[in-house]
Amino acid sequence: MGTRDCGHICGESSPGIGEGGKTGEWRNSRPVIDEEKCTPVRKNKPTCFLCWLFCPEVTITKTVPLRIDLEYCKGCGICAEVCPTRAIAMVDEEDFVS
Repeated sequence: MGTRDCGHICGESSPGIGEGGKTGEWRNSRPVIDEEKCTPVRKNKPTCFLCWLFCPEVTITKTVPLRIDLEYCKGCGICAEVCPTRAIAMVDEEDFVS
């Protein structure tokens, strides 16, 4: 429980990065951002951020440009589904294994 500036007590949850733990070895696909399509990058100001809002693991930064912490991303694809400009694509993890 925390308090807000108004002084009322409220129940509020603030998840941390990677609440589900590190995923690196079992993720099947990873999100890749096309910055030319990403609204915050194109406009160079904090807009949209639906990917950040809906990420269940809180691995996407709310910055310009946005970044995804792949150490904790589980590859669920929610960010790609909610992106209105299709700036995020899910790519097979095998394409990144060296």
